[in-house]
Amino acid sequence: MDDLLIEILFGSFFALMLLGAPITVALGVSSLFAMYYLGDNPIKMVQMAWSSVGSFPLMALPAFILAGALMEAAGLSRRLINVAESLAGPFTGGLSAATVMACLFFGAISGSGPATTAAVGMLMIPAMVRQGYGPGYAASVTAAAGGLGIIIPPSIPMVIYGISAMGLQAPPEAVEAHGVFQSVSISKLFIAGFFPGVVMAGGLLIMNYIRCRMRGFHGSAEALSLHKVACACYQGFWALMAPVVILGGIYSGFFTPTEAAVVAIFYTLFVGAVIYRELDLREIIKSLDTTTWLSGRVLLVLFTATIFGRILVENNVPGVIAGGILSLTDNLYIIWAMIIALLLIVGMFMETLAAIMILVPVMLPVAYMMGIDPIHFGIVMICTLSVGFQTPPLGENLFIASGISGVSIERISLRAIPFAIASITAIFIIAIFPEIALWLPRMMGY
Repeated sequence: MDDLLIEILFGSFFALMLLGAPITVALGVSSLFAMYYLGDNPIKMVQMAWSSVGSFPLMALPAFILAGALMEAAGLSRRLINVAESLAGPFTGGLSAATVMACLFFGAISGSGPATTAAVGMLMIPAMVRQGYGPGYAASVTAAAGGLGIIIPPSIPMVIYGISAMGLQAPPEAVEAHGVFQSVSISKLFIAGFFPGVVMAGGLLIMNYIRCRMRGFHGSAEALSLHKVACACYQGFWALMAPVVILGGIYSGFFTPTEAAVVAIFYTLFVGAVIYRELDLREIIKSLDTTTWLSGRVLLVLFTATIFGRILVENNVPGVIAGGILSLTDNLYIIWAMIIALLLIVGMFMETLAAIMILVPVMLPVAYMMGIDPIHFGIVMICTLSVGFQTPPLGENLFIASGISGVSIERISLRAIPFAIASITAIFIIAIFPEIALWLPRMMGY
């Protein structure tokens, strides 16, 4: 490994980030500097960029973004939230618990943390404030629960992780020490993410109950009405069926995640235009516009992060880093603590998709050398990076919740700290007990 190459690559990257350059520019320019140093033809960047978008699984990315945008426009998300709200009842912290559940439901159709926060927050934050919850608390619980959007499948970061990890094989010494590792696929990641998502949501619900009990946030004066729940489920039946159709098809092996995304689009078009009749041509065009903007933004990061990662791999930087970490300790739990701590710090400053593209080539070899399953590692990585949505300075969910509630980001950040602690605790549980992520794929024949 050339030490000067590392200084050029990472030095220029961090310098540009400190100057406020967009992550795409920082990755692209630092990669270009490194290629000039190595004597490579810059046209190689174009070839790498083209090959990075040539994979069939990547088609799921714009398709899931479009499906989520159409579901919002067609009223499916609103009906899912109404179902969750009907379950609040007179319980301590019932409405904020319903917010967590609404984020869990919506995450199963959006695959995005900020989209989940925006869709759920628009309805639930004002409802919590009307029922006596502090606006700061209402915003903080919504920002924290919005991170579930990238853990519950289908998840856009899972698609990116799957594409990043598919080209990385376990080192021969890792195979010799731990046996053959299973291959990474997006279908396996989607299936593996289900129970970890439930564990993460459970941690938030427990913390919500403790804090609401301390603050005296009681439920509504009305008793839990089965009639109200039944009416909400009846009105939202087709919305509730959306996750069943998407995930059921993937879990049963009836179609791939990419095909599931296309099915989700046509399902939403049919339900929104024919059954609910809330989806018109103007809303469809607006959804296409949103999809184009978001997909273009993600693909630009994907282009440059692929080049950055390729330079690292070709110059054996991940192997050297893995060797350096393993020379410090061979204790699995300490390694997990170091990995999770690093991801938490990175998640505070870097966009999730860019972090995955950059860190997977660096950290996955460490996981292989420790005998960590790549599917399990991917789930822990995505769960950990989801905490970054609620932690400053990047904290996209904080900005969205602040805009909805009118509460400053500083106040929301302080109130979100206990939820971040609950999430980190859940992450360590998922890391220490890999069967939480791996049992379901194994039971389903993967």
